[in-house]
Amino acid sequence: MPIDYADFDRVDMRAGLVTAVEEFPRARTPSYKVQVDLGSDLGVRWSSAQAKHDYRTDELVGRQLLAVVNLHPKNIAGFTSEVLLLGVPAEDGGLSLLVPSRPARLGGRVY
Repeated sequence: MPIDYADFDRVDMRAGLVTAVEEFPRARTPSYKVQVDLGSDLGVRWSSAQAKHDYRTDELVGRQLLAVVNLHPKNIAGFTSEVLLLGVPAEDGGLSLLVPSRPARLGGRVY
C-alpha cells in the first residue's frame, strides 16, 4: 500500500551511538537493554533490543545504529523502551541491525 511522503516524514529516524548494553533477564525473548546517545538535541535514551542471539555486548557498544525516536515509550517487562532500534532479517534468519554506511552525526535524521 503506497503512502504519501508526508506519512513517511512523520517517522523520525536518527543515527545514534550505543554507549551501554545491559542484560535483560526479565524479557520474554532474549534481549538487551541498550543505551543510545542521540546527540545533544535528543540526549541519551534506552531501548530493548531482541539482539542477544545475534550480537555480543562488546559488538554493540561503540556501534552507530539507526533508531525511530518519536514512538511512544513502551513498557517491556517493567523496562521503559524509549526508542526503536531498526533491523532487518539476516540471511541466516537472525537479526541484522541497520547502521550508517559511514560515521554519522549523532542525532542525524534519516531522509
